[in-house]
Amino acid sequence: MADTAKKPTLPDAQTVTQVKHWTDRLFSFRVTRPRSLRFRSGEFVMIGLLGDNGKPLLRAYSIASPAWDEELEFYSIKVQDGPLTSKLQHIKVGDEIILRPKPVGTLVHDALLPGKRLWFFATGTGIAPFASLMREPETYENYDEVIMCHTCREVADLEYGRQLIESLPDDPLIGEFIGNKLRYYPTTTREESPNMGRITTNLLNGKIFNDLGVPQICKENDRAMVCGSIGLNTDLKEILEGFGLTEGANSQPAEYVVEKAFVD
Repeated sequence: MADTAKKPTLPDAQTVTQVKHWTDRLFSFRVTRPRSLRFRSGEFVMIGLLGDNGKPLLRAYSIASPAWDEELEFYSIKVQDGPLTSKLQHIKVGDEIILRPKPVGTLVHDALLPGKRLWFFATGTGIAPFASLMREPETYENYDEVIMCHTCREVADLEYGRQLIESLPDDPLIGEFIGNKLRYYPTTTREESPNMGRITTNLLNGKIFNDLGVPQICKENDRAMVCGSIGLNTDLKEILEGFGLTEGANSQPAEYVVEKAFVD
């Protein structure tokens, strides 16, 4: 006999259109986009499911798709005993999630002063807002060079970003804007790979600049966006300010911004 039990109605429901599991710890998914939703590439929204108590269980997730995309993409870690991700990792195409259509965030172009080179610094799933910004035409209209620095523990953890970045120059919608402006600098901290080391270490010892053949970060030319763990954010703030950069905000643009809502 068919199960006729009625599913609980979700508030602000959106339908899952695609799910991809990258590793046993990482997955991405796409959902329908509310017609009324307007956001700037790099912002985040609250998404989730109903908790065991029947109340919405929500967390902040950066939108990984660009502002022009007809759907919304998200990139998530799996935490087996996590209140939300222990359930979210099992979603399938056709399922519904809660999506509160009120985007906010600091990783937006409006929070930075004009510059020549833009650095994206991310660990783990912190690459999500940059997956949005790397597909945003304004990114390449504003800067001569864009450098995506992504650090993970193991090589497989880099795959989501690697596949996205390698596909962008040939993308029919965004490829012409990118040209040869986008550079990718992936590193690992546990598994052996061509580039080893933490972002912070490689900045302090100059390895990043030597490997890429670019001058050290300076206030006149460089702008930066940071998204990672609280510890990474704190350390990078100190490093970037050591290079002479000042933290900006939507209300007061400057040379770098940090996403405070994200914790990997």
